[in-house]
Amino acid sequence: MTKMKTFASALSLSVASAALGSVPFTATSAIAAEKHQNVEETNKKLVLEFYDLAINKKDYDAAAKYLGDKYVQHNPTAADGPEGLKGFIDFLKSQFPQQHNEVKHVYTDGDFVILHVHSVRTPGTLGRAIVDICRLENGKVVEHWDVIQDVADPAGARNSNGMF
Repeated sequence: MTKMKTFASALSLSVASAALGSVPFTATSAIAAEKHQNVEETNKKLVLEFYDLAINKKDYDAAAKYLGDKYVQHNPTAADGPEGLKGFIDFLKSQFPQQHNEVKHVYTDGDFVILHVHSVRTPGTLGRAIVDICRLENGKVVEHWDVIQDVADPAGARNSNGMF
């Protein structure tokens, strides 16, 4: 969306809120909404670049520039800190060199970026459905959570909705 469209959308929202009496309209609130949206778009871009470098390209050195001074890991099978990420990438390189993750959906909420991912560690397998959550501080990834589930065989599924 262009900056003008973004500003117009924020302005429309502010005017509508003011008309309903819930939020007083000010140009400052429209500018703040546009700034918030710009931060979220920047965070989304940073996390997608980080994720591709770390997980798909398995390039710790390139991915490390996206890490903050700390990196808190909530996955109990991975260690904290940049060295924990490096160890995980080394594990992927040695055990699953052909793994590829496809980001299906991206959601942002301020300093949080949520990825809905289809991960295939071994080509020809159904893979796994993953939700990765990254928290950023000052444009750097500082915290990570994930939830992982094997992709179900569609033949045995109780519905036809799929996992993606």
